Amino acid sequence: MHFQQAIVRPPSKTFSQGITSAELGTPLLSFAREQHRKYCNALEACGLSVNILEPDAQFPDSTFVEDTAVITRNCAVLTRPGAEARQGEVAGIKPILAQFGMQLDSIQPPGTLDGGDICQVEDHFFIGISKRTNVNGAQQLASILRKYSSTSSFVELQRSNRLLHLKSGMSYLGDGRLVLSGDLLDHPYFQEYEILQVDEHESYAANCLRVNDFVLVAAGFPKIIAKLSKLGYKTIPLEISEFQKMDGGLSCLSLRF
Repeated sequence: MHFQQAIVRPPSKTFSQGITSAELGTPLLSFAREQHRKYCNALEACGLSVNILEPDAQFPDSTFVEDTAVITRNCAVLTRPGAEARQGEVAGIKPILAQFGMQLDSIQPPGTLDGGDICQVEDHFFIGISKRTNVNGAQQLASILRKYSSTSSFVELQRSNRLLHLKSGMSYLGDGRLVLSGDLLDHPYFQEYEILQVDEHESYAANCLRVNDFVLVAAGFPKIIAKLSKLGYKTIPLEISEFQKMDGGLSCLSLRF
């Protein structure tokens, strides 16, 4: 898929009060804002127009905009985040999606669904069943996708406490190639694809991001960067330490379409 637009929201002054289980220390807001600025610059370098929303101090995790919507070729699905404290973020993303003229659908109670649990592979969508996305939410999304002739599969994550979201452990590079780490490496759904394995000690870097002719990848993980380069990808390493402290990754920080 060729991306033309991105929606981002810089971290607010309450960023450090967000939800995290990472135990990597308190993020430094000044560093987070600088890392976010460079992330936006990288998206622009990939050819995207970056739409920057105002920071929202009411919701400390609101910089992770990917969790609020699932954008497809045919529609945008407003999610219902699994963390109750984050559910109010969705109202803040709806107006800009409407401005782009998208057909809007939404996940309804009792369903919960985070955008970070959705990995699109062409017209098929892998939906992670996680601590944040429940079966009801996954079923609702699958039903919406069927209306637009897209298929889906559910990937159970609850047995693995190490993955907050499905895309914490996988990403799609296009051309039938998946980046996978940990328990996902052996999952039967993924065996038909070419698999790029991420070493266990670099597992955080499995959340890389193919954006047009480039792959954004977390800096500090030389093995996966070398593997991507060997396959001919042009990589853009980005420092993202302050977002890692808050359980976030590269894909979490934008909605791309």
